[in-house]
Amino acid sequence: MAPPQQNMAAVCYGRDDLRLVAIPIPEPAFNEVVLEVDTCGICGTDVHFLKEGGFGDQKLIRPLVLGHESAGVVRKVGSSVTHLKVGDRVAIEPAAGCRVCDLCKAGKYNICLNGKHCPTKNHDGNCSNYFAHYADCCFKMPDHMTMEEGALLEPLAVGVYAGRQANIRLGSSVVIFGAGPIGLICLIVAKAMGATRTVVLDLAKAAKRLDMAKKLGATATVPIAATDKEDDLVKRIHEALGGPADRVLECSGSQSGMRVAIKATRNAGVVCLVGLGNEEVQLPMVDAISREIQIITVMRYNHDYPAAMEIVSSGYVNVKPLVSHHFDLKDVNEAFRVAASGEGYKVMVHLTPRDSNNTKKFIN
Repeated sequence: MAPPQQNMAAVCYGRDDLRLVAIPIPEPAFNEVVLEVDTCGICGTDVHFLKEGGFGDQKLIRPLVLGHESAGVVRKVGSSVTHLKVGDRVAIEPAAGCRVCDLCKAGKYNICLNGKHCPTKNHDGNCSNYFAHYADCCFKMPDHMTMEEGALLEPLAVGVYAGRQANIRLGSSVVIFGAGPIGLICLIVAKAMGATRTVVLDLAKAAKRLDMAKKLGATATVPIAATDKEDDLVKRIHEALGGPADRVLECSGSQSGMRVAIKATRNAGVVCLVGLGNEEVQLPMVDAISREIQIITVMRYNHDYPAAMEIVSSGYVNVKPLVSHHFDLKDVNEAFRVAASGEGYKVMVHLTPRDSNNTKKFIN
């Protein structure tokens, strides 16, 4: 099938104003490749831009191409690129540092202030037919990996980074707040890292997501009602785990989740804040300090794509069940509606036209 002749992109112009518009087809810099994007998953941060105008200090200050969970095919290579060639299928790590600041030199490119992180207020995302990106941030996929699996490496890398930051290891008991896509990814990663007991919590109305957590191997799930008291939830968590949690991954971003996370963690345990939610929260800090609970945060990932690629390509983990919806690019507004509503798990937008000869990319 011939590549598209136009570069159509999903551009956010304001709150609830997402348009499919033509933008210029890029040319690669010396260290870049131009990719024909095949598949792009919709992430919560994309939804924040569309529904709320941004998050934290990342505010919508201009029309912005959304999307960053993507995989595609190399169409052009820059003059200094040697490890990729035209036709290679790659997963795209959409976060790169400036390479020269003190954060980058210390290995913290994921929070570089001048990096190319997609999408952020200064950098477009890649829900577009063509996208130019640093070649060293494009990871060649083996032939047996699907484009959806390649796109899912982005949220999987978040889970890998969170698991590493929380130091999940063989025999750990882990609690995960939130059974959305990132929470479910963190469950998959926690089990892959050796967690033997896992409990996932979410609102009672999210019963479908809690059922998915059980299918993915959670030891137990705890539905939360609006009237549940914190101490009662802590008791239910301890009963499900057989005691306090070694590690907690808070993926909901809610104040209530963070508070219960601290209370449910054992002395000297770790609470890792993964989800973006309330900008300001009130936490039981005396309890946390007196029991030496470590509260850590994660932003994006930090050289975690190689591990994410390995555990998927080897078959060590299976991320395919997380894909719940498929949309063509022309239906991107409906795709974002479904993603924002929480109707499914991971919503995929397919930028390459589908026909009877091009069905192999789809996950059954």
